[in-house]
Amino acid sequence: MDQKQAVSERHPDRAWYVVHTYSGYEKKVKATLDSKIAAQGLEDVIFDVVVPMRAESEFKDGKRRLVQKKVFPGYVLVDMIVNNNSWFVVRNTQGVTGFVGSEKDPIPLSDEEAQRILTELVDGRATDNTLGFRINDNVRIIDGIFENRLAVVKGIDAEKQRLKVLVEDMPVDLDVSQVEKI
Repeated sequence: MDQKQAVSERHPDRAWYVVHTYSGYEKKVKATLDSKIAAQGLEDVIFDVVVPMRAESEFKDGKRRLVQKKVFPGYVLVDMIVNNNSWFVVRNTQGVTGFVGSEKDPIPLSDEEAQRILTELVDGRATDNTLGFRINDNVRIIDGIFENRLAVVKGIDAEKQRLKVLVEDMPVDLDVSQVEKI
């Protein structure tokens, strides 16, 4: 996949840039830029546009479902070589307010930052292996013999959708549907 290509193998002027957008316009900016790139033949200077998304578990009406949430609301990542034309096209896309950096001199992500962000991406979506929970999160048990008790997450098994929690210093293994974040 092009976006996961090792940074060291890339053109020396090519880098990932962070573009600031109006909140809620991230996907529209991506679609517009993709159209402009194809229509104007800019594939040799603007290589990829990514709206990082994360799949998170959400409980609603007692059911768990996966929803897509933006990792960086108000921002889009653009893999490009900055020249007058590419800068103008991106900067003048409806919904774009500017690049991160100064107005005329955008600052690219460092190789390390770009690799860290992009290695988490799978088809433009960041994976969430924690089912929306993190170690040391405070939760309320909503089902089972410990119902209405508070607990602290101490372990996560995303594959089995199970959590290890501490309830009053007692370890308990629960399904993610049995707890809610507080």
